[in-house]
Amino acid sequence: MRKAVFTLMMICLTVANAADKFVMFTKEGASLAIAKDGKVLDIISDINDYEGVRMALNNLQNDFRLVCGTAPAIGQQLQNECIIIGSMQTKLIQSLVNSGKLNKKELEGKREKYLLQVIDQPMTGVSRALVIAGSDKRGTIYGIYELSRQMGVSPWYWFADVPVVHRNNLYIKRGAYTDGEPKVAYRGIFINDEWPSFGNWANEKFGGINSKCYQHIFELMLRLKANYMWPAMWGSAFYDDDKENGPLADKMGIVM
Repeated sequence: MRKAVFTLMMICLTVANAADKFVMFTKEGASLAIAKDGKVLDIISDINDYEGVRMALNNLQNDFRLVCGTAPAIGQQLQNECIIIGSMQTKLIQSLVNSGKLNKKELEGKREKYLLQVIDQPMTGVSRALVIAGSDKRGTIYGIYELSRQMGVSPWYWFADVPVVHRNNLYIKRGAYTDGEPKVAYRGIFINDEWPSFGNWANEKFGGINSKCYQHIFELMLRLKANYMWPAMWGSAFYDDDKENGPLADKMGIVM
């Protein structure tokens, strides 16, 4: 392990009823090409979506770069074919619900659930789009990272240097895909005995157990569909060591 010299013990983070495989690397039937010969469809999002969702979108942009060698643009300008991503609370996704293009019952009132599907003519000016809609902030984030995982980016790409296989072409199968709502409300980790291994590593890489360090840990947790963490507190204090720790957790969607 090149970047980390400690082990994160992950408990109960694997979702038993994970979504069926929807990403393919060769065209099949009426599938939608989200990457063709290395060119990736643009991502359309709502500028007023949660900041944590926007952070995950930036990571998705980099994940496409890792897989295809190029990154999609992220903006609000609709394209003939595109990727539309957002939370249920945004005007962008509400327009799809109100027009009947998205099933309202699948998302309304649900907890941490996403719906991923290819939709024909989702809105004016768009012939086809891959839509990832979340019932809430974490649901949207989990949908984003499920796409990344099926594209070939391991949740452990950074911590364990898991290699990413290059793909010129990525296709999405027809159908609606979801993990459903998590069966366990709080799923997460406790970093046990953070000194000397974790603490020394954090000091060396980030200058302390601070928000720069926690941003990588929180990203890993979200990619594993976790939502909950007991902070390392042997010789440190989560809210005092870095005043940005608490706001970062709230922004990204991690319950402390």
